Amino acid sequence: MGEKFLIENLFESKARIRILNILVKEKELNISSIINKTRLNHTNILKHLNFLKTRDLIQENKFGRIRIFGYKNERIKTRALDFIHLCED
Repeated sequence: MGEKFLIENLFESKARIRILNILVKEKELNISSIINKTRLNHTNILKHLNFLKTRDLIQENKFGRIRIFGYKNERIKTRALDFIHLCED
């Protein structure tokens, strides 16, 4: 049941979907690049990145002051399959 709740929360935000789509296409980006590609402000980007990171859907790598975000391919596929199974029940 927790997985279904997560999926619903994930897809209730168009901004989170846009961020995930961009990370899927680009693999890894820094915050400035995500801002440029989504046209969202820094505060909203950070809020959504933190949401996705705490749900273990993306990862963050730090190189000094530079923060690089990328999606976790295996986690997204696993959760999508779990969601499909929930819908079939």
